[in-house]
Amino acid sequence: MLSMLATSVPIIVATILNMFFLKTSLFQTLNKPIDNQITLKDGNRLFGANKTWRGFWGMVFFSSICCIAWGGLSSQIPALEKYVLLYSHYENSVLYNFLVGVLLGLAYGIFELPNSFLKRRINIQPGKSKKSLGGIGFIVLDQVDSLFGCVLVVSLVHPMTLFYYISFVIFGGFIHIVLSSLLYLMKLRSNF
Repeated sequence: MLSMLATSVPIIVATILNMFFLKTSLFQTLNKPIDNQITLKDGNRLFGANKTWRGFWGMVFFSSICCIAWGGLSSQIPALEKYVLLYSHYENSVLYNFLVGVLLGLAYGIFELPNSFLKRRINIQPGKSKKSLGGIGFIVLDQVDSLFGCVLVVSLVHPMTLFYYISFVIFGGFIHIVLSSLLYLMKLRSNF
């Protein structure tokens, strides 16, 4: 679990920074929906208004910066670096951390889209949830959708079993719930 946590720190911090970034007025030109407002035959948008290029590219930017910073800190603390799975098979370098950070940010953003697509198909509004059994399933999925992509990136540089992969996603889900609750209390999220 310590390795999972040590490996997750850059994406956790990037998520928080991206939430703060999205509350600013910076780069408003990127505040366009990823789905280009495409509406399907069911009358609902492809992904919805909450999935914007600003949030997507913000996550890529902050993930890369956080991976570089975490790599720099980890290189100064060997006891920490040994727990970061990103460095178990590859050298902790600025270029490597930048590339992994970009991949983590891309995976985070891309793996959120199928969940948004499904929620629009069953008429759950962006940023909302239903109070039904299916709605509870989407609440859980909201906490882990991006983690499937991020853990997939980690598995490319640190091979893992399917059991470890699923365990990492579940562990990340608990971290995400705690983080979402804190962001909600800080009024950076409208729900969790």
